[in-house]
Amino acid sequence: MLKDILRSCMDGHTMTEAEAEKAMNEIMQGAATPSQIASLLTLMRFRGETVDEMTGFAKAMRAHSLRLETDDIPVVDTCGTGGDDLSTFNISTASAIVLSAMGVPVAKHGNRAVSSKSGSADVLEELSIPTQHNKEEARSALLNSNLCFLFAPLYHQSMKHAVTPRKEIGFRTIFNLLGPITNPAGAKHQLIGVYDHEFAKKLADTLVRLGTTKTLLVTGGEGLDELSITTESNVIEINGDEQKIYTISPEDVGLKRGSLEDIQVRTPQESALLIKEILRGEANTSAHGIVTFNAAAALYTTNRVNSIQEGVKEVQNAIESGKVYRHYQSLQKEKQQYA
Repeated sequence: MLKDILRSCMDGHTMTEAEAEKAMNEIMQGAATPSQIASLLTLMRFRGETVDEMTGFAKAMRAHSLRLETDDIPVVDTCGTGGDDLSTFNISTASAIVLSAMGVPVAKHGNRAVSSKSGSADVLEELSIPTQHNKEEARSALLNSNLCFLFAPLYHQSMKHAVTPRKEIGFRTIFNLLGPITNPAGAKHQLIGVYDHEFAKKLADTLVRLGTTKTLLVTGGEGLDELSITTESNVIEINGDEQKIYTISPEDVGLKRGSLEDIQVRTPQESALLIKEILRGEANTSAHGIVTFNAAAALYTTNRVNSIQEGVKEVQNAIESGKVYRHYQSLQKEKQQYA
């Protein structure tokens, strides 16, 4: 079937949702050759992926992934697309730690570094925060400490067939966009950082089809896959099947603008050191501000606050009170049981 799809795509056609789902099933079942996978990804990236294709691929990925049972707990995820090439520290991971300290259950989907200086798994290791080895451990961590880490290769084992073609072609593909919308815990509240606003629009349409409760897709004005502390950001807010688009700046929520240099790192070790400073309330204004901003936005998706600005105040209070750092210390103590 994939040969027929490739011929059709070469002639300028796009896949229907059903065709895309079948094509992805072939890839995940090991029925497609590496060259076929690479060709399909290249064709799609060259002409632009469609919402039908993204929806079909995501449905297949979800069907093949391991699922984490959450007892209908309304979990949040802060997983973004990555790929902004700006070498910032692990902002979404720091935000996840802050949220869990505030009593928000977070199922953080992530991986090791692919295009960034530090992946979420890399920095959690440096922070001595446990990354669970199976879904039973993950479920226990979620229930006991409000935070579990869902290591993508563990839950999406069928993706192994696409690993080599992705590495060999070396550019962003549809798979970069699928990670945030294939959370194994089925997160219906999400803050998704997307490096390009046009991609964010497609991703939003895809999420509406797949189903979500409340999700924000955010793109920093400098191409950051987070809410920016240095400039305005584009936001797509999804409530059920309704969408609205707006821009937001740090000043809009009571934060000062910062500088990109203050939030850039070269290694997972540097990222971890900066995150520890943030959790202690001792970081530079830019680093503190960007985590506060993004954690507040994620908190807003849970409807625990009525606005991002209100969320900023809640996050600031949690950090200043020492509550967040004490929670981080408790997470470190739990590491031994997963060793």
